[in-house]
Amino acid sequence: MDKPQDDSPQDNPMRHPPEQASGSDGTPKFGRLLLVLISAVLLIVVITFASEAYFS
Repeated sequence: MDKPQDDSPQDNPMRHPPEQASGSDGTPKFGRLLLVLISAVLLIVVITFASEAYFS
């Protein structure tokens, strides 16, 4: 019936597990996301120009 005394309520009141590191060095990597966003914008530009040439 006693509560475990492994951590104090101020440190972890909801008893969540400790956070895991996002990468090997802990820094977020935005290079891949940036490439995906640039390619999506380029695809939209190509579709826009292609549809404009096709329908006019």
